[in-house]
Parts: sequence; C-alpha cells; structure tokens
Amino acid sequence: MPATDTETLPRAVNAWFRANARELPWREPQCSAWGILVSEFMLQQTPVARVLPQWHAWLERWPTPAALASVPPGEAVRAWNRLGYPRRALWLHACAVAITEKHGGVVPADVDELLALPGIGPYTARAVAAFAYGVRVPVVDTNVRRVLARAVGGQAEPGPPSATRDLAAMSAVLPLDEDEARVFNAGAMELGAIVCTARAPRCGDCPLASVCSWRLAGYPAYDGPRRAVQKKYEGSDRHVRGLIMRELRAAHMPVTDAELSALWPDEAQFGRALAGLLADGLAVREGAGYVLP
Repeated sequence: MPATDTETLPRAVNAWFRANARELPWREPQCSAWGILVSEFMLQQTPVARVLPQWHAWLERWPTPAALASVPPGEAVRAWNRLGYPRRALWLHACAVAITEKHGGVVPADVDELLALPGIGPYTARAVAAFAYGVRVPVVDTNVRRVLARAVGGQAEPGPPSATRDLAAMSAVLPLDEDEARVFNAGAMELGAIVCTARAPRCGDCPLASVCSWRLAGYPAYDGPRRAVQKKYEGSDRHVRGLIMRELRAAHMPVTDAELSALWPDEAQFGRALAGLLADGLAVREGAGYVLP
C-alpha cells in the first residue's frame, strides 16, 4: 500500500464507522470501564446477539468489580449461563477480586497493570485501555487482522496470528490523534465484523474498496499457512463438558456421580470431561457429588 494510504485508510474507516456503527451499550459514552471490560470477556468467541442480554443482566446484578468480588465464583459461573467457555466467568470473577483488592475497585487504565490482572491478555488489555480510557494503543482481533491482511497486505486471509507482527501492522496505520485512534480501533473491528467478513465480504459496501490491495490485485487466493481447524462441537469433549456444566448450573445441591454419568454414554469421554472441569476449577467435589465452585 502506498505511504499516503496509511492516512487514507484510517480516515475512510473512521468516516464510515461514525456513520454506520452498530448501537451497542458498551460503546455508549456513559458506559463504565467495568462495563467495557465485561463486554470484552463476553465477546471472546461469542456473537454480539448472544452477549447483549447476558451483558445487561450481569451489569444489573454486578455493576462494579466489588459487587462481583463479594460473591463466590460459582455464582459467576451460574450467571454465565450458556455463553460458552465458562472459564471466562472464573477469570472475570478473579479479575474483579484483583481490581477490588489492588486497585480500589477501579479498573486500571495502564496496559501493563491490566495485563497483570487474571484472565486479561494482550488484546483485552489494549481494548479496555483504548475504549474505556482513550489510550492510544493498537487493538487487534481476528476482524482487524483480516481487514489489514486484505487492505494492506493484499492477502485473502491473515494467516496464523503473531502478536508482534499484528500489533506492528496496526501501529503502522493507527492515527496519532488519540480520539481518532480510538475510533479507528473500533472501526476496523466493525468493518471486519459486518463488511469485510471471512466468507462473504461485501466489497461493494466497503469504504476501502478504492485502496484495498487485495481487491486491486484481483482477489488472489490465499496460499499461506493456515490455522488448525477447530473440531466439531457435537460429540466432542467440549460438548460433554457443556452438558455437565448445564446440570451443575441448574442444581442448588450436589449432583451425584450417577446423575452426571447418565448424561453421556461414553464412560471414558465422560470421565475425561469431568476431570477437566475439576482441574479447571469449574466443578468441585462436595460430599457425594459435585457443585459449582
């Protein structure tokens, strides 16, 4: 991409985002840093439509980190319901405890302080710093990687992730102005989520159509390394774990071995799934059965 387009790209994305951004509660000016942090935990590998009702219910029940920290972690797991990947609920609870104990109940703005919190990785730390506090840092998720791969790199797909390479690519086009940088971080994500999608990109609606390297090159097929394809959920260990977690969330007393083992016919797979939940701290042995932590 020509050097001048490092300015054209964010200018076009920001204008498009200001006119077309979805109205989401964690984007509202009055949303707290805690509300933004909760949204980032929930949105990991989970569609917005599923997150919205859970996010509202969560913030109504636990409007601050201290409120969540005051209840057992099992309550967070129960409230997580069927968002998937319930370890996120445990990490969010542990994060709330750390914020309450080490930061006076205030979500920190510094990326390094955010990275030191339980369950927060490079993406979430930068997202909270950028979207809650306006810190000028590159925020890179799967959608951003795809937009940059196509518009800047001329590739159909971004290939396997690399934190060093991905952050450098985003930094190269990130506006110097803090507010414009915050808008561009959000806008690039939005563009990848609803226009520059993985399977059916809507190039005719894209604000980068005139400068997109991939489009200008005639949409060459991707021939680089690929990420491993995730195994099908149905019948997987994740599926069995989900069945066990659903039973534990619904119960308010220990669920026995017999009750749980009846959920799945393959004894070896069931045993593996239950052992994994115990190791992850999502289930604990209590008396003759199992409960949430």
